[in-house]
Amino acid sequence: MLKISNTVELADDEIELQAIRAQGAGGQNVNKVSSAIHLRFDVAASSLPEFYKERLLALKDKRMTKDGVLVIKAQQFRTQEMNREDALNRLRELIQSVAVVQKTRRATRPTRASQKRRLEGKTKRSQVKALRGKVY
Repeated sequence: MLKISNTVELADDEIELQAIRAQGAGGQNVNKVSSAIHLRFDVAASSLPEFYKERLLALKDKRMTKDGVLVIKAQQFRTQEMNREDALNRLRELIQSVAVVQKTRRATRPTRASQKRRLEGKTKRSQVKALRGKVY
């Protein structure tokens, strides 16, 4: 069971974990030990609430396939167990980040004093640049 929040949990059979060989340098041991983890999570077929599913599928993330499957590759650590924990934590953090609703921005007007300061700054800057011209 992967606990996302107090009310949301994911069953273990919804998350597919596969051990693969890690990339990069590391000598002979890297070539024979499968220490990296491929995590696959089908968002559309999961038991997540619709709110989470919609927000996850709307993400512009390279880890999300066209079919709505989230793929996370964990190979930071030397042991398979640590990489498994890392992959599950990254999945949990991604789902939790989707749950946060951004505050809507309300447009505000600049004050008269700030407009005046801005225009004075622009005038000073243009005068400095005008002095850079050729001397005749």
